[in-house]
Amino acid sequence: MIESGMTVEQKGALAGVVTIDKEVMHGTPCFAHTRVPVQTLIDFLETGETIDDFLAVYPAIRRQHVFSFLEFSRDVAIDQLACASL
Repeated sequence: MIESGMTVEQKGALAGVVTIDKEVMHGTPCFAHTRVPVQTLIDFLETGETIDDFLAVYPAIRRQHVFSFLEFSRDVAIDQLACASL
C-alpha cells in the first residue's frame, strides 16, 4: 500500500486498488493483485484509448479500481495545486 505523505482518507481510497511492493515490479505502483502498473492506464488514456480499451487488454482489473484510481489522482492533483498556490 502507498504510505508516505498520504492522509488517512487517501489511504482508505486506495486500499485494495493500488499496491506498491518491492517484490512486484520493483515497487512500481500496480493495480492490486496484478503486475499491471497504474502508469499503463495513464499511457492508454494519453494516447486516446478508452477505459474500455484498457480493460479489454487487462481483464483482471476491475472497472471500479480504474475509477477509484482516477478519482484519487484527481484529488491529489487538486491538493497539490492548492498547496502550490499558497
